[in-house]
Amino acid sequence: MTAETVPPGPAHGRIDPVMAVVAGLGAGVIATVAQIAMWWLAGMPLPETLFRDARLAAALVMGIEVLPPPSTPQWNILLVATLIHFLLSVLYALIAAHWVSRLGNGSVPFAGALYGLTLYVINLYGFTLLFPWFEVARDWVTLLTHLVFGVVLTAGYRLLARDPHRPERPGV
Repeated sequence: MTAETVPPGPAHGRIDPVMAVVAGLGAGVIATVAQIAMWWLAGMPLPETLFRDARLAAALVMGIEVLPPPSTPQWNILLVATLIHFLLSVLYALIAAHWVSRLGNGSVPFAGALYGLTLYVINLYGFTLLFPWFEVARDWVTLLTHLVFGVVLTAGYRLLARDPHRPERPGV
């Protein structure tokens, strides 16, 4: 059977939703670890910065009354923020899965970085039209975190959803 007669699989246009979910969750975890490391390297106060960002996210569903900083962690806010973070990670992964499988191997990291940059602009400039409290998170750490997320997401999905019956496409 030639490559043209093999039915299309996840690596060639059809998405694998389970692998997209796994890639999204994995990218969400890795991006969070990278963000915390960058906060630490930048000398940003931990855990205050983490609690700030958790309040920013939780306010999307809990309302603006959760925005003032607490002196101690509030587990309900952290739980809601975590759920929002991973729901968005999975949603973004399902969106990316539609086009990632069509890319050449060499273009996946670049496309992932571009996707992360796009998500940064949407999240930190587009969403601030509705949720202005996110302006405080516009910084180089958040930008790099989105780039990490995009690269890890696209590379992870590409790796996980590979169709073992088809040869790899050469890089573009």
